[in-house]
Amino acid sequence: MPPVVPPRLDPAAPLPPWPGCLEVHGEHLLHVRRTPALDPQAPLEPALAVHGLGGSARNWTDVSALLRHRLEFAAVDLPGFGESPPPQNGDLSVAGHVRAVLAVLTAEAERAGQPVHLLGSSLGGVVATEVAAARPDLVRTLTLISPALPHYRVQPAAVRLPVLAAPLLGSIVARRLARLDAETRTRATITLCFADPDRVPPQRLREAVAETARRDTLPYGAQAVRASLRGLLATYLNPVAARAAWRAAGSVSAPTLLVYGRRDQLVDPDSSLRAARTFANSWLVTLPGVGHLAQMEAPELVADLVGQLVGNVAVGERR
Repeated sequence: MPPVVPPRLDPAAPLPPWPGCLEVHGEHLLHVRRTPALDPQAPLEPALAVHGLGGSARNWTDVSALLRHRLEFAAVDLPGFGESPPPQNGDLSVAGHVRAVLAVLTAEAERAGQPVHLLGSSLGGVVATEVAAARPDLVRTLTLISPALPHYRVQPAAVRLPVLAAPLLGSIVARRLARLDAETRTRATITLCFADPDRVPPQRLREAVAETARRDTLPYGAQAVRASLRGLLATYLNPVAARAAWRAAGSVSAPTLLVYGRRDQLVDPDSSLRAARTFANSWLVTLPGVGHLAQMEAPELVADLVGQLVGNVAVGERR
């Protein structure tokens, strides 16, 4: 059988987000997008990706497209984000998101009959770390893109985040931001998260603006972001929670790929050094000229790195 040629991206014609649907996972109702395999008959290893604060499963569209020749790729919308409704118990803390992802991961591992390659970005990186620490038997490899693990030095652009998280003041700020049109807010987010906003293809920008406008119609959209932000900030401001987050990182046994953008405005790229020392079996890659969302700004680089990780683990297991 001839080798499968890895797919490449066409910047002039980005693929649309993969289809998805609402799925019941225990007590959670979650929207999951699944990437069609390049060869439906090929045996593929399962993968599950988790987005960051304010993001969605769409954040993984391009990376999953590039890996669909070797991974059966699923991406979940966290509770209250993307097309997942908020949880019935209202828990949008990091622990609440961990329970949701763990429910999906368990189902994916049982369906595939093997552990899953787990990926997480920013807040999703913190969630994925906690999941990998809690259930090492379900995680074959772990890939973290700028994980928002607590760090003593806060990036200047992130200083304003506690204001948005404040119960009263945050609501006022959110209402003022909502007066701006969807495209203005989307472009501001891209400028914050990308080192070079011009790397966003026009179609991806249109999709992001449409998603922002759709979220504006949801009664819980802004509240889900603020509540999740408060949960994340708790790991920074509470020393006990911060130590627990890093203990979880230190207990992860899965081979771990750490990817940081050198021009990240939200997560200090220097925190990568502590992460590399803490994760027991890690491979650190820092990308120059890349911001907070490397999987979106440099998807081919990230897909290549994930492919190397998956391949190296497979080779190691055969020895």
